[in-house]
Amino acid sequence: MSSSTDPIARVSVISTGSALMRPEHIGPTWKPMPLWLLTSTRWTSPRPINVYVIEHRHGLLLFDTGSDRASLTDPNYFPKKIDKLVNARMAQFEMTPTETLEAGLGDLGYDIADVGTVVISHLHPDHVGGLPLLGHASIVISRAEWGTLAGRLPESKGIYPSHIDLPELEWNRITPEPLPDETMAPFTDGHDLFDDGSLVLLPTPGHTPGSLSLMVRRPGFPPLLMVGDLTYEVDMLAAGIPSGMCDKKVTRHTMDRVNSLHRSMPDMVILPAHDPTAADRLAASNREAEK
Repeated sequence: MSSSTDPIARVSVISTGSALMRPEHIGPTWKPMPLWLLTSTRWTSPRPINVYVIEHRHGLLLFDTGSDRASLTDPNYFPKKIDKLVNARMAQFEMTPTETLEAGLGDLGYDIADVGTVVISHLHPDHVGGLPLLGHASIVISRAEWGTLAGRLPESKGIYPSHIDLPELEWNRITPEPLPDETMAPFTDGHDLFDDGSLVLLPTPGHTPGSLSLMVRRPGFPPLLMVGDLTYEVDMLAAGIPSGMCDKKVTRHTMDRVNSLHRSMPDMVILPAHDPTAADRLAASNREAEK
């Protein structure tokens, strides 16, 4: 149960629509991404596009911003024909007007203007779709992930500068620094967002070079680890099985570190962005703490 010493009043999740993905995308698969992207003929059942919402004493925080409905309604959302084709092969998105970021926040009793801080796990379109609405907030990203914008052909990696490098946005590019908290081992570097230990960013590369995860700790509640697209299913993470869209060697190393952390925090709840069980597991952890 939340206490007077708890800097966090509530942790919630909303989903900005859903995505049907290729089974090889979820994994496991031996096929390299270009091969399964070209040859796969099947789709998964719809999977959520989760945005995590944290009410902290320093203000409302989002972990990722979900999809932009313009990706479905604006024929020019993806700048080139090849981008449209690749994204159509990658996933089939579904999103109604009642499933936008604004609508989801409204269902929780918030307004988009209430958001003070946004953490971006990585820069793929279904994680940055709400950025045009957030010019009033501080947007936190790893410096390594931001560097992919300046790399060669970021669009070929599913990163679109026209959706990201918007003049109205205030970016806070962070570099993980040594953590004094030994309970976070084997993670020795990270970024304590509010210097109170409640929200700690951890480097979890693999899906992208600069991917971040967010550790949420509250008195009386199980710790939460929001992992973006490090995995699409918690069972695959526990087994150390990477998805079909990542650097497998780097991802396995990161999974080993997360699983080691999980062994030291056995009640930790891991929350991927597209795991269909994530919302129910978050709700169950909240109910257990409220008993």
